[in-house]
Amino acid sequence: MAKEVEKELKKIGITVSKPILAVICIIFGIIVIVWPELIAWIIGLFLIIEGILTLTDYLELRKSPAS
Repeated sequence: MAKEVEKELKKIGITVSKPILAVICIIFGIIVIVWPELIAWIIGLFLIIEGILTLTDYLELRKSPAS
């Protein structure tokens, strides 16, 4: 999972070191355990952001002339 997140962040130009990514994952894990209703919001936001990034990437590829 961490590799997928790291790959997606690199796509948009964000580089995160593994220790920082691990701390972020731990923090989000704690938040989900403490406030379980937030998991729906977190997943929803992730899916919306991922969809926008994927659609943008697709549209950029269609705009570029075929090599």
